[in-house]
Amino acid sequence: MISYRAASRINVPGIWTDAHIAGWKQVTDAVHDKGSFIYCQLWHLGRGGKVDVLESLGLKLESSSAVPIADDTPTPVELSETDILAIIEDYATAARNAIKAGFDGVEIHGANGYLPDQFLQDTCNKRTDAWGGSIEKRARFHLEVTKAVINAVGAHRTAIRLSPYSDFQGMLMEDPDPTFRYLVEQLKPLGLAYLHLIEARISGNEDTDCGGLRTVKWMVELWDNTSLVLLAGGMTAESARKAVEETYKAYDVIVAFGRYFIPNPDLVFRIREGIELAKYDRAYFYTPKLPTGYIDYPFTPQFKSASSIS
Repeated sequence: MISYRAASRINVPGIWTDAHIAGWKQVTDAVHDKGSFIYCQLWHLGRGGKVDVLESLGLKLESSSAVPIADDTPTPVELSETDILAIIEDYATAARNAIKAGFDGVEIHGANGYLPDQFLQDTCNKRTDAWGGSIEKRARFHLEVTKAVINAVGAHRTAIRLSPYSDFQGMLMEDPDPTFRYLVEQLKPLGLAYLHLIEARISGNEDTDCGGLRTVKWMVELWDNTSLVLLAGGMTAESARKAVEETYKAYDVIVAFGRYFIPNPDLVFRIREGIELAKYDRAYFYTPKLPTGYIDYPFTPQFKSASSIS
């Protein structure tokens, strides 16, 4: 979460206090000690937050417009322009804090129905001012946040995540392609570290057919090796290989894994060696402060042997 104002769920990570920075420094140091890299994903859930949590903090559920996710969910308050500008600055502050904490860069979470997505897509954004209506105005929040973060930490440390075909949290416009085409065209000259795209078959953290037969391939082609593209969305070892070696052979792409990295701490080794991936247990995905189903999955004997881990 980027700020106190965005703290709309319990047991989620933050990056707005000195204590957060100090805590994350331990994590980033550990990652760097292993010779790897780590980016901080910047969140604002907007109308996806929990009203009871917000009220306990003296805050309100907010979004681009007073439009609920569904008929049975709370209606958010429409953000004023003053509030919008303050939140944009919150993203910049969070980015600076992330770099202080030792992160190699930041990724703006502009996907999955989070606040930037709530401005971008007309399933939520019903505004008639400078922040809604036309494609250009709906894309403005994404672009202003991105530029603010770039000004704070540099383009080479800034990335963004998009999900054109996810219906998670009330998203998926009738025709998302023109909107996302415009957004990618505007992002392209900014010099981002990478573009992170979610394939159509993923809705939040579920495998679905929400995007049908659509694919983000046209977005990769439009990006045209401007910088790296991360591809996520229900990838398996087999589909990852096909993506890299066939579908996107002409492009600089990296396949991103989320769920399968939980039960496979040696996931990269397993894929490289052709070892079957362990299955995750979804029941433990959101059980905070417990090691079960989070850090208790075993390494393969082959990996232990190869790396002398016991």
